[in-house]
Order: sequence, then structure tokens, then C-alpha cells
Amino acid sequence: MSIPTPALTALPEKEELALRVMPMPADANAHGDVFGGWIMAQVDIAGSIPAAQRANGRVATIAVNSFLFKQPVFVGDLLSFYAKITKTGNTSITVYVEAYAQRMRLSHEIVKVTEATVTYVATDENRRPRALPKLETPS
Repeated sequence: MSIPTPALTALPEKEELALRVMPMPADANAHGDVFGGWIMAQVDIAGSIPAAQRANGRVATIAVNSFLFKQPVFVGDLLSFYAKITKTGNTSITVYVEAYAQRMRLSHEIVKVTEATVTYVATDENRRPRALPKLETPS
């Protein structure tokens, strides 16, 4: 069952575009529906990009705080993942990720398919938690 989501005519104009990818037949079941686990992996990759930038290095996923599949994803859809940091702690970074599908079949409708909140922790070369670097303040 999918949650009713109105189709869009264009992708959101946000600066937080982290990843674009098209699922292939190996990412789906026999009916062409993309596996939820594959979508979750892409969300994790997209969320890790701003987290690693903020951490200035390695991060590890420590929690999936929320995950909502709003619409199905099909082989051939072009997925755009937007990721934005919503909270930081001493070692942790929480990222909100939204995914939109451009349906490439009969029409070019765009629908929001997934939203999630994922928390990462900055880690050192021994994969132990480390403090986030201080943000530079403008002089």
C-alpha cells in the first residue's frame, strides 16, 4: 500500500542533492518492484555524504531513526536523493533524506517515494567514535 502523494512537475529546487541513481532489474523482484533494502542502502549512501563532509572523514551509520516508503519504486525510475543535516552532537550527525522518483515510462511524473532520518557517528582510523571538528566561524 502506498501513501497518496501528489505528482510533481519538477524536482525540488534544493541545494542538498546528494545522489542520483537508476535501479536495474537485479535490484527488483520479478514484477519490476525495487527491493526496499536496495532503496534503504541508497538512502544510507546519500545520508553519509553530508555526514562525512561535516565529520571531515569517516562516518558509520549508528541508527535509522525513521524510514517511510511513500510510493513504490520501479526499474527504470530515476531516483534523486536529497540529504540535509538536521542535528549534530559531540560525535554524531543526524541527516534527513528524501527521495524522489522520475517515472521514465509513459509519462515523466515525479513523486516523493521515501523519507528517512539516519544518524551517523564520526570515527577515527581505528573505527572508534571521535569528536566532530569545530566549525570555522567567519572573522
